[in-house]
Amino acid sequence: MTVTDKEYESAFGQPLRRKEDAHLITGQTRWVDNLSAPGMLYAAYLRSPMAHAKIRVNTEPAKSYPGVVAVYSAADFGEAQAVIPDAWTVHPEMKKPVMTPLATDEVRYVGEPIAVVVAETRYQAADALEAIDVDYEPLTAVVDLEEAVKDEALVHSSIGTNTCFYIESPGEDYQAAKARAESEGGVVISRRFRQQRLLPTPMEPRAVLVVPTMDDVTVYAATQIPHVLRLLLAMLTGQPEHKLRVVAPDVGGGFGGKINCLTEEIIGVHLARRLGRPVKWTESRSENFLQMHHGRAQIQDIEIAATREGKLLGLKVDLIADLGAGLRLFTAGVPMFGAAMFNAIYKMDAYQFNCRTVFTNLTPTDAYRGAGRPEATYAIERMMDELAAELGMDPIEVRRKNWIEHHEFPYTTISGSVYDSGNYEAATDRAVELFDYDALRAEQKARRERGDRKQIGIGVSTFTEACGLAPSRVMGQLGVGAGGWERAEIRVTLTGKIQVVSGSTPHGQGHWTAWSQLVSDKLGVPFEDVELLAGDTATGPQGMDTYGSRSLVVGGSAIVKACDKVIEKAKRVAAHTLEANPDDLEFANGVFTVKGSPGPQISFVEVAAATQLAHNLPDGMEPSLNSAYTFDPVNLSYPHGTHLCAVEIDTETGWTEIYRYACVDDVGTVVNPMIVEGQIHGGLVQGIAQALFEEAVYDDAGNLITGTLVDYLVPSAADVPSFLTDRTETPSTDNPIGAKGVGEAGCIASTPAVVNAIVDALRPLGINDVQMPCTPERVWRAIQSAKGGAA
Repeated sequence: MTVTDKEYESAFGQPLRRKEDAHLITGQTRWVDNLSAPGMLYAAYLRSPMAHAKIRVNTEPAKSYPGVVAVYSAADFGEAQAVIPDAWTVHPEMKKPVMTPLATDEVRYVGEPIAVVVAETRYQAADALEAIDVDYEPLTAVVDLEEAVKDEALVHSSIGTNTCFYIESPGEDYQAAKARAESEGGVVISRRFRQQRLLPTPMEPRAVLVVPTMDDVTVYAATQIPHVLRLLLAMLTGQPEHKLRVVAPDVGGGFGGKINCLTEEIIGVHLARRLGRPVKWTESRSENFLQMHHGRAQIQDIEIAATREGKLLGLKVDLIADLGAGLRLFTAGVPMFGAAMFNAIYKMDAYQFNCRTVFTNLTPTDAYRGAGRPEATYAIERMMDELAAELGMDPIEVRRKNWIEHHEFPYTTISGSVYDSGNYEAATDRAVELFDYDALRAEQKARRERGDRKQIGIGVSTFTEACGLAPSRVMGQLGVGAGGWERAEIRVTLTGKIQVVSGSTPHGQGHWTAWSQLVSDKLGVPFEDVELLAGDTATGPQGMDTYGSRSLVVGGSAIVKACDKVIEKAKRVAAHTLEANPDDLEFANGVFTVKGSPGPQISFVEVAAATQLAHNLPDGMEPSLNSAYTFDPVNLSYPHGTHLCAVEIDTETGWTEIYRYACVDDVGTVVNPMIVEGQIHGGLVQGIAQALFEEAVYDDAGNLITGTLVDYLVPSAADVPSFLTDRTETPSTDNPIGAKGVGEAGCIASTPAVVNAIVDALRPLGINDVQMPCTPERVWRAIQSAKGGAA
């Protein structure tokens, strides 16, 4: 048998087009709702129209509707329906109220599932929902965070308080820093910021198809976490883990919103097993807005102390975080994940962090793109601009005085994080050049002097974040009920083609392409000869999935290490064939050669064939190059960057447009610059949307007013400008790739850059804050209020 080598060209670092796009953009996708199974039934859920009420449910009237196969409420499942799981015990005394998949005797937010109808068609299931009789006895709804703190009305009477946990650090160091600032002529600045609620809004809402086969159950789900979901469903439903398969086919985005195990997955398994038929449920957009967890939702009271020269002395943070009606997987941990990032890239002597988390009668919150880090970055970057304004300094100059310098890495921050590498100077210098900072400042000055109706403001954001969620040991110390490792397997066929089995599951990030580039570079095989297998627990039973910009940092590193094991195996075969010592071989560009000898050589493809033919292998060697590796890093990774935004504001109408936006991000080693560019662009739009457009608005009774895409303003391409982007590259020292993560960078950095620009434009009027989203109405009201008019 003869195997012909194809020409190898290094793909690493090249802007190759994404392999997955061909089927994603030509309608050949496998969304869960596109799937069907013989005998399939459809489920529909009755959801609470009230934020807080006692309920009595009668499902009988719905059972006689055409096509209805079954109707169930919580009473029909009893204890078998288990509870909605949470995975982060932040504090040993934190309150954990029980939330069941279907409400038992009380509902606690609008949209909470009460009952489920299973019918032959989805329309019959939806029609029968209207016949279910529910008697609601209204209770007081807790909607406001500061009202929740008072405990005058309780979301969960069983725990006797609305506070889930309260953490207060001693604060002596900060008080000393504050006293020093006050006694030495420095400044102490306090501000209150509000992080509005946001809706994750993936393009594909959630969907589940559960197929029972004999003793086995297969769950097709639009999820970010097929491996974690399999474990949770096994624990919650009693279906043995080894007889439970979870498949995440094409998944249309997540942004953290698909990181949970909720009613529809849990009850879906129960329904399929009880009825012995496949059951599918697909979420409507309105259901998505009500039931998928929300993000952000904090009140931040921030105080900084600094010298008159602009040197930071201390930072104090007081948070109230809205958990919503109950705990989901990472709800309680989100504000604590941000706790380590409030100090950002800055050096200071003292840091005090206090945090109170409260339950409200609103949809539960959880991880949303960035999860704690956007909130922290927004607060500190707004405060750095406030400090600059107070001292009459340029905001970039203030930052330069306080950031960690290039030569100081690795650096242990005041919050205890160890930043492995960074170069804030280089990123900022390049961003200033790209933005044409001095020219824009000159234009701003000229407009102010002329008294132009349209003023411009310039906002700065120099940020870092924590990516690559791991290491497992640290996650355990923080009370997270999961590890942070990732698993990869490399399978080598007889013809030298490669299958990569990855525990990291894609939902739009570009895994197929980036993973192929990694393997192509390591093994010296053509990019086209690498195939990814992911998102199916039957194909790849081990993994910790995708969230927190961990795919390349942790999952990609597992692939690189597995490739190293493949090469070591192949080297033994190559040495045996070439009659050389393995230690005397070199491997480059897919070819093994003898060091210092131009003569004998053998390609990786030839070695692959020889290994599986097994006619002449070294004694004791198995006839396979397949290898696997589980990677658990020693540290998080810390990308950084500088974002600069200029806005133009019509001072008579409040209309705000982004005038110029430039950013320079350092995400470590880049595998595919085109994918990085796309991730940055997407993140920028999401962060700008928080600054200018998006907000989940509730009325006093706990009804979601922005419950459709007509009311909730997701920006289109026409609403955002073209971006000026560039990169610097400072590799991470804690993983074999040097990657740092990019998925959340644009989202984290852009929000404070935009709001700083808006405040900068309005500061001559005495305005030092505008609440997000900074709609034209809010900007106009701020201007009118500053002028003494009735806004």
